[in-house]
Amino acid sequence: MGKRAVLARRELRVLSAEKTILLALAIQLFIAAFSSFLVVGLVSVYNPGTEAAVLEPVGVTGNASDDLLETLDERPGLRAREFATEEAAMEEFAEGRVRAVLVSEHRDDRIFVTALAPESELRTTLTVVQVREALRAYERDQRGERLAFLDARPLDLPPQVESSPYYGFTYTVLVPLLLFLPVFISGSIAVDSLTEEIERGTLELIRVAPVSMSEIVDGKLLAAAGLAPAQAAIWLGLLSLNGTRVARPVLLLATVAALALAITGMGAGVALLSPDRRSAQFLYSLGVLLLFGGATLLPGDPANTVALLAVDSATTGTYLAVGAYVAAAVGVYVGVRRLVDRIDPEELEV
Repeated sequence: MGKRAVLARRELRVLSAEKTILLALAIQLFIAAFSSFLVVGLVSVYNPGTEAAVLEPVGVTGNASDDLLETLDERPGLRAREFATEEAAMEEFAEGRVRAVLVSEHRDDRIFVTALAPESELRTTLTVVQVREALRAYERDQRGERLAFLDARPLDLPPQVESSPYYGFTYTVLVPLLLFLPVFISGSIAVDSLTEEIERGTLELIRVAPVSMSEIVDGKLLAAAGLAPAQAAIWLGLLSLNGTRVARPVLLLATVAALALAITGMGAGVALLSPDRRSAQFLYSLGVLLLFGGATLLPGDPANTVALLAVDSATTGTYLAVGAYVAAAVGVYVGVRRLVDRIDPEELEV
């Protein structure tokens, strides 16, 4: 273990001089340190219907606009303006004084609403989301008002669930982001470290010392994989200082450590099989996308597991998922060790 620790310390000294890595760490540090301020603005994009979102002026016209105006006035992210004619509303829309136009009309005992929004841009997306939520609320209101006049009772709509968007954003986006970014960066570091040694020919110089190839790879994995849980611990501490309570920190760090070992192990394997730096980074990035993309289809996907642990709502399935990540990490490490034992270091060429 002593030789591996020495190699890991050497690796960390090299990483401390990498400006790109230091910049990535600084960005994560900024997000974690000022999360309580950033979350207010970011929630506006995550959930445009919140009070944090910019009020969007929306023009309303047509012969069925009265009830629609009442619904829009109750929406926190919209500010409705009534127009006598569609032409007047479209004129204001063309000049940018309203962000969207809703034309409502009665036809055959039904209400039709046509929504018009500008071409694609960020604010358009926010406006469309807000208008969509408003029209859903309008549909609910109309169903409730017309229920007594129907011959048959329609199917009930799913119940509305009111929850804080800040709560949802923090635990389903912010916390997983801060815990998974170090994992991805650690894997990239492992790929770069091995391919760079091979390209520069310094791997042979290291082997002049009384260390084996497996000890060299172990030292690099120890440095890269150890960075992720260390960063995660700091980020969780900063979130706590910002007033964001995160439950089950030990299990969260265990999850991060397991994922980091699995991902860095995968990166090391890719680097050994494809020593060219660009090819290795491409294969590593593709592999990570496929793994995490595929994991989202599983009930115990990493993001869901982290969110449930963070809010102290873990189930038996959550604990089983953590165990599965640990087992996967051990399996990947064993696979990398077997790969190292089969590879002749003298045959590693770019």
